[in-house]
Amino acid sequence: MSTEATFLERVFSRAPLARNTGIRDFVFHHWTVPGRPTAEAVGILPVPGVDADRFLARVMDVNHYVGNIAHVVESRAVADPAYVPPAQVRFYQRISIPLLGEVHQENVLTLSERDGIRIGSWFLLEPATAALSPKLAIRSQYNDGAWLVGKDVVGYALSSAPRREDVGLLKWKALTAGADVAASKVIRDNITHMARWASR
Repeated sequence: MSTEATFLERVFSRAPLARNTGIRDFVFHHWTVPGRPTAEAVGILPVPGVDADRFLARVMDVNHYVGNIAHVVESRAVADPAYVPPAQVRFYQRISIPLLGEVHQENVLTLSERDGIRIGSWFLLEPATAALSPKLAIRSQYNDGAWLVGKDVVGYALSSAPRREDVGLLKWKALTAGADVAASKVIRDNITHMARWASR
């Protein structure tokens, strides 16, 4: 099973959205994974009337993340015959983390569905990310995530950490333990920004 698939298994085991039909406020779950320096997390926010097709079309529109999604400073599709839109897209992304610097990576986004929940999930292309310049930005060591769209709710799940060799000790602590502390707010903000963009 791929890392993306096992990540989604962990997400759905802790946040079974298909059964959470009465969500009235932001819900946040996080958990540790052996051998990983950061916790994984999922947040679920009520978004009344969310249109899954329109929302996931925005998720797949990686060329227009800048200006619509907070902290994204560069995002572009990368042509690759192994990943063909609209069901999949390979993309490069660079994100600014306030006070800490920038992180970049190459990922693949894939559309799917499970238990009536529409999903836009991604995984890190490790060789392509390793080949990026650590002088431009910190490279990701791993990065799995998913957008989850159900009836009147949107979820966002994430498992991410930087490459240890790209950062000093203080930044490492801030980007691992510090990121775990900030995860709830970051996830809620991401859902809010994507939902706002999708509604336009």
